[in-house]
Parts: sequence; structure tokens; C-alpha cells
Amino acid sequence: MSNKTVTVQANMADGFAIAADIDGHKVMIDQPVAAKGSGTGPTPLQMMLFAVGGCIGTIGRIAAFQQKIALRSMQITVEGDYNPAGLMGKPSDDRVGFSQIRIRASIDADLTDAEKQQFLDEVCARCPLHDNLLHGTEVLHTLGS
Repeated sequence: MSNKTVTVQANMADGFAIAADIDGHKVMIDQPVAAKGSGTGPTPLQMMLFAVGGCIGTIGRIAAFQQKIALRSMQITVEGDYNPAGLMGKPSDDRVGFSQIRIRASIDADLTDAEKQQFLDEVCARCPLHDNLLHGTEVLHTLGS
């Protein structure tokens, strides 16, 4: 099976806002007003955690359909800890990114707790974003023309 490329173009808007048109969907990230943003959207960190939770929920729907599980709902909470010193350009012994990300899922389906855990384990193993966080992914950056 061949690889598929996903492309998103982010564009600076007013202040700290960043806008994108993703397949006709207007998406905005920003900083809170208290951080000199205009609060027009979630922060990039919040959006990343939301994307992880959204990916797990999507794979959950796919896996439940494939396994003929009546998945009534899934509530996925994603939390991450980070030290903001690095992104502010201040010295820090901590890494700039999240030091830990925790995913907690409540699954409403006719499964035992052990079966729910097994289902969640499988879903997370199939989730591309979970995989990217769990394993180092090569990231390249270049200047555009």
C-alpha cells in the first residue's frame, strides 16, 4: 500500500491568530486575551491535544464498526504537561514540548472493563497521531520561496 500525503497551510492572521482553510473548513488558532492574543480559537497546544483525542475517537468508530461493537459513545480526555519557559525563549532544562501526555477514555459499550481496555489499546495502536507521539517522527523544516 502506498503512502498518502496530508498537507495543511497555516497563515498568520491578525496578532497571534493563525488561520487555515482545510478542505473548505475555516480553522483558527490563537492565544488567549490574557496572553496578548484575541482569543479567536484554541491554542496550538490545545488543538494538538484535541487532534489526538479526535483521532482516537475516529479510530474507535472504525474499529467498533469492524468488530460489530455497539459503541454508543467515547469521551476522550487528553492532558499534557509542558514548561512554557522554552517557547518564551527563556533558559530551561525542560524540553519545549510536552513532557507527558495522558489519554483517558470512557467507553459506553456492552463490554467488560477488560474488553474496554483491550479495545482502547487496539484503537491507540491504530491511531496515527498516537503513533507519532509515541515514536519519534522525522520532522524537516525549510524556507519556502
